[in-house]
Amino acid sequence: MTSLLLRHKVNLLLAMLNQSINTIMLNYLDYTPELAPHFDRINREWITKMFHLESIDEAVIGYPQRSIIDKGGYIWFAEHPDFGIVGTCALMKKGEGVFELTKMGVVSEARGLKVGEGLLQHVLNHAPAIAFNTLFLLTNKKCEAAIHLYEKNGFVHCEEIMQKFGCAYERCDVAMYYKGTVTN
Repeated sequence: MTSLLLRHKVNLLLAMLNQSINTIMLNYLDYTPELAPHFDRINREWITKMFHLESIDEAVIGYPQRSIIDKGGYIWFAEHPDFGIVGTCALMKKGEGVFELTKMGVVSEARGLKVGEGLLQHVLNHAPAIAFNTLFLLTNKKCEAAIHLYEKNGFVHCEEIMQKFGCAYERCDVAMYYKGTVTN
């Protein structure tokens, strides 16, 4: 019984260490025009695996400078030392102090490395100064893991956001806003 308990503790410590190492190894980059192809590649990959690209997707991922940056938005990238650019996330300006967290994706090779969680927390660290009125997101029930991540990091479901912004995407059937309370 003692060796089983010890083995369990060692496995738990190794898992915690692995999680910590994977999160620490990421470098976060602000958008530059040179990174635009990664924004397209990463988002095109996850969207086409689960849905079809809508015209709004094509406009945003194909022209992030014009669709997001030039309109007062922000884009960040997660860079892994071994795998390069593995994730991206944007805040798209919808009004004064109102931003949509959008186009958050992680390449399939990097799933399980906590890239999405680290990237989301990086974006949320910047959000209070940017999205000082409202920060919301639109998604689909098929994105269960992402929804759980959003809930864990302070987002709550909101019908008002759904009514106001949900029609932007055919696939949208979940709307959430950032309340700011992170849970474990």
